[in-house]
Amino acid sequence: MIDSNLSEVDLVVDEVYGGSRNGNASDDPLPALMGVDCGAGFRHLGKRPDTDTLNMLVLKTNFSDINWPDSLNRETGVFTYYGDKHEPGDLHKTPRQGNAMLRSLFDCAHNHQYTQHFPPIFLFGSTGQYRDVQFLGLAVPGVEGMSADEDLVAVWRTTRDRGRFQNYKASFTVLDVATVSRRWISDIQKGNPTSSPHAPKVWLDWVKARKLRALKSSPTSSRRTKSQQLPQDAKDKALVAAIYQRYKERPTDFERCAMEIARLVIPDIHQWELTRPWRDGGRDATGTYRIGASVGHIDVEFALEAKCYADVHGVGVKELSRLISRLRHRQFGILVTTSYLADSAYKELNEDGHPVVVISASDIANITKQKLGSLEALTAWLDRI
Repeated sequence: MIDSNLSEVDLVVDEVYGGSRNGNASDDPLPALMGVDCGAGFRHLGKRPDTDTLNMLVLKTNFSDINWPDSLNRETGVFTYYGDKHEPGDLHKTPRQGNAMLRSLFDCAHNHQYTQHFPPIFLFGSTGQYRDVQFLGLAVPGVEGMSADEDLVAVWRTTRDRGRFQNYKASFTVLDVATVSRRWISDIQKGNPTSSPHAPKVWLDWVKARKLRALKSSPTSSRRTKSQQLPQDAKDKALVAAIYQRYKERPTDFERCAMEIARLVIPDIHQWELTRPWRDGGRDATGTYRIGASVGHIDVEFALEAKCYADVHGVGVKELSRLISRLRHRQFGILVTTSYLADSAYKELNEDGHPVVVISASDIANITKQKLGSLEALTAWLDRI
């Protein structure tokens, strides 16, 4: 962790930057590190909300707000960030003009003509220790393969007193820039982001030609540990616990819930049906996954196994083998569990190359946060199943 001379250091991806230990707002390292104010998720230099007058935008997330599940996919370099509207009213009228800035940024990004000025966007995530932050990367609006109708969308949410409102869900690409030099940050603070000789080439390529080169990282292991498969945050645990408590005495009823969870995770599931309890033969549901569109599509068959287990009870080799042995030629399997796949079973799955998708407790927490939001919304969703 770097906690001294913050106004002089470079930014290195995944490095942690810390401030003082006074237990108050003065602990925030971002004012010294980036020259921005303290507090809130949207911080800026220059005049907001237009991109023409913004010099820099810093987006900070704590990754723990169940209603606004910001996320970073380190494999693809896609960062999902939610705006700052939390109550009914005009989508763009917020105290810090965060949503207005998002609209301006994405409008400019969708214009493929070269612009003389664009504010660099720096991403930081809270570590949970005091007000320390981790540098997540240099980002730009939009994602390769996403249209202008998809990378910035207004999503509906409901307040505790049932008031409905909209907020932005924005998709950014983290660029393949490992280190941001202090000299460029100094030039940005002076209002010269694009003309600076220290600006990263990857960033300039996007500014000039909208050419994206994402920072992608492959996992060192395809086998997830127990802790990686179980939610670590208390709010995430509560989401999975709500599902487990509802179905722990009715595991057969969980099969329909597991199928709906699979559809959230794998949207292109086309058709499906539950098997009868006395005829399942190791398959709780079967269906097809559609590849392609219109008359040129291909439907690939799958079989699903559902296990409503407590988080201390992993799915073992026996249960996994039961699913694998029932897979027919060119079928793939889906295992949905409120727990985790035991290490021995995961090892066998990987070493033998079996085509099985594992949806564990942490996956359930992540997808329900993204698609449903709050615990109350999850409960209402379960009531409808």
